[in-house]
Amino acid sequence: MVTAALLVFHSSVPNAVGRLGSLLEAFLPWLGLAVPVLLVAALVRRSVTALVAVLLPAAAWAGLFGGLLLPADRGPHDITAVQHNVSDENPDPAGTARALTASAPDLIALEEVTPSALPAYEAALAPAYPYHAVEGTVGLWSRHPLTGVRRVDIRPAGIEEGWNRGLRCGVRTPGGEIAVYVAHLPSVRFRASGFGSGPRDESARLLGAAVVAEEVERVVLLGDLNSTVDDRGLAPLTSRLRVPRRGLALSWPAALPVARIDQVLTRSATASEVRTLPATGSDHLPVAARIRFDAS
Repeated sequence: MVTAALLVFHSSVPNAVGRLGSLLEAFLPWLGLAVPVLLVAALVRRSVTALVAVLLPAAAWAGLFGGLLLPADRGPHDITAVQHNVSDENPDPAGTARALTASAPDLIALEEVTPSALPAYEAALAPAYPYHAVEGTVGLWSRHPLTGVRRVDIRPAGIEEGWNRGLRCGVRTPGGEIAVYVAHLPSVRFRASGFGSGPRDESARLLGAAVVAEEVERVVLLGDLNSTVDDRGLAPLTSRLRVPRRGLALSWPAALPVARIDQVLTRSATASEVRTLPATGSDHLPVAARIRFDAS
């Protein structure tokens, strides 16, 4: 009963103390692990009542996350995109760039691009992606022409000048112009006081405001948002943009992924499938998405 209640009413868990609500939501799918444990306990006890009770959390989990396990939507799509936090400690940026081109996406969004590694990414991606833009440590490489490139200010209060992790580009795709945002929200920290997500949440509000003000109807957000789409801290984005419903695509940490914090969110478009790509020299896995535009 408790597991089912937490799954269904997770938004009722308060954030006032240690941001416990956000902490729960960041790992919400993992509550499903309680279901097999409860099932085994019910079978050992040979209790029909306990078996029936197991159905509650099982049904709650399936309702929230079951769609992510369904076969990918292989229908028509307009563009493909890859999102990757390449890590500022990546020992092989050129090799990482080549690996990302293997699936031949239309767009490649990168975060944690250091000044020293940038030339390697530019050289490796230039042959297939002649159009690119970089602001601070985030960048977008595209097969299609870019327009209206500008920095998006998502710097929270208290973070020093020069912290640039937001980028907006218009992209002239064969299906029409779209606005693509690339963002890297601040990391969260586990402290004695709780789940330290304040700067991340503030940055999400600033990015959400930029998306609301975007005049181009079709929007694609690619970024390391440092949480899952269930986390209420990302509500300024997830309440305004569509969340993928097919594919778990757990992206972090690369060695043993437990969460998808690398996101592909859309407006007037649908990410019909998200999946992870093979590991690179980063502590994140790349995430690829097939995107279908809404009819004009």
